[in-house]
This record gives sequence, structure tokens and C-alpha cells, in this order.
Amino acid sequence: MKLLAHGQVVSKTRVPAHGQVLRVRLHAEGDPQPPSPGGDCRDGRCGLIKRPGDLYEVVAFHLDRVLGLNRSLPAVARHFSSPILPYSYTNGATRPVIWWAPDVQHLEDTNNDQNSCAMGWLQYQEMLRTHGRAPVVAGTPCKSIQHGEWGRLALFDFLLQVHDRLDRYCCGFEPDPSEPCVEEMLHEKCRNPAELLLVHILVRPHAPSQLVFIDNAGRPQQPEAKLNFRLLQGIDSFPEAAVAVLRSGCLGRRLLESLYVDRELWDSQGGAEGLRPLLRTLERRGQVLLRYLQQHNLTARGTPR
Repeated sequence: MKLLAHGQVVSKTRVPAHGQVLRVRLHAEGDPQPPSPGGDCRDGRCGLIKRPGDLYEVVAFHLDRVLGLNRSLPAVARHFSSPILPYSYTNGATRPVIWWAPDVQHLEDTNNDQNSCAMGWLQYQEMLRTHGRAPVVAGTPCKSIQHGEWGRLALFDFLLQVHDRLDRYCCGFEPDPSEPCVEEMLHEKCRNPAELLLVHILVRPHAPSQLVFIDNAGRPQQPEAKLNFRLLQGIDSFPEAAVAVLRSGCLGRRLLESLYVDRELWDSQGGAEGLRPLLRTLERRGQVLLRYLQQHNLTARGTPR
């Protein structure tokens, strides 16, 4: 996180199909290795600079840690002044910088390279029903993902209202006409569940049983009347530690304490007063989730870290 927050930008690369995202190589002061503009990021010294509107991804990282999930990549808020970067990146706006994990596994299929394994909605629901005892897709990492990981993901995505992973077609709520899932005519596929695919289902080769959460900015403005409960469909248990934090009533306070560490984010959002509306939204969603657990007689279980 120190590298992301203070590292000198020594090179930049455009990310294909992500026009407003730059991958930058960073050099930290005191690093025994000299700046290496030509490095390929395999040494873990790179980050993704995203849009100012994606700042909530930094909040998502802190939420991940406060809940004890530990599945999202480190993220900090920062403004840049490097001459290497385009002016739009150095005009004073605060942007999120996400650590570029060099070992996340991607499929070689260029049409599906945002996954470590290919899985459709129906396969996913069957896997949840059988607790992974039935084969999902032969020869892929999907079947190595622990059953409890899906409860972590569903809880995290519901609180943030991230639908890109489990419901990129917006089948769980009525989307606005301006939504990408409508403009790209994805929403029409909701009529045929066999066509629905999961996206950003990622693992690392050295830890194929654990998911990696990316693109976590979510929907802080999503009204309660349009919360996407489809994200919870098929989940029969949720991580005990995270549920305990929600039940404690201390989520907002603990998040505030965690976010204070990122002074760039803190100041850009107006400190505690500026952040409290967002934290209250997350707390309310947490209470909605607890009611959902009670109404459906679902359990909270301890899961491996």
C-alpha cells in the first residue's frame, strides 16, 4: 500500500478494452532495486490507475478487511503529478490505484479472459446445491474453489451492490435504460438462464481454492427498493466473522477508523462527515442482509482465511 500511495511512476501502459485505466510501474523511495521502466509487472511493482468515479473501490477494500474476508486487492486513493501521465490524470483529481496482482490466473480465450474458469449461471447454481461434489467444468479451477468462498463473494457483492460478477445481465433488478447491461442488450438474455455467464471469477494458481475480488466499486447510490437479491440466490451459509461484524452494529465505526488511514481518500471525501452517508448505506444493507438470513433460516459458518 505504501508503494501504491507514494511510489514514483516510471512507466505506463494502456489496458486493452479499458480506455480510462492505466497500468503504471512504480518505484518506491529506498527500494534497493533501481527504477525499471521496462519491467513486465511480474515483480508486483505495478498498479492500475482508475477513474475518479471508481474511488468507492478503495472503500470496498477497507470493507473487505473490516469484515475479515481478505479477498480484494489493496487499493489506495491518490492524486498524481508525474509528467509521464496524461494531463487528465494530473489535473488534481483523486483517483483510486489498485495493486496489479501478477499471479491472477486468466483464461487464454480472448473472449473470456476476465475469468480463471468459465462457468454459467445454471452450473453455478448446481454447484452451490451439491456443495461442489458434482463436477462443474472438467479440467478447470472452478471445482477447486471452496464452497464457503461463494458466501464470502455474495455477502461482499450484496453490501456493495456489485453485480458484474454474478449478475452482469442485471436479471436481479430492473435496470435503467442507460445501464451497460441494457445498452449492450445483455438484459434480454435473462429470459434464457442457459445463456447467462459469470464474470470476474478469478483465482491464483498457488491458491486455487480462494477467489480474488476485482472491480469492486459497486453501486453506492442503489436504492433499497432496487437491491439485487439475486446475488444471494443459492447461498446457504455466510462467513461467521463477517456476519458477526454486521450484528455488532459497529460496521460504520470500524470502517471509519480504517478509512482514516487513507488520508487522501479521507480528505477528498470531506472526512468523517462526508463519508458517513455512504457508511450508513452499508450499515442499512447489512441489516437487510441479516433479515434475509433470518427469514431464510441461513447459517453463518467459520471459513478458512
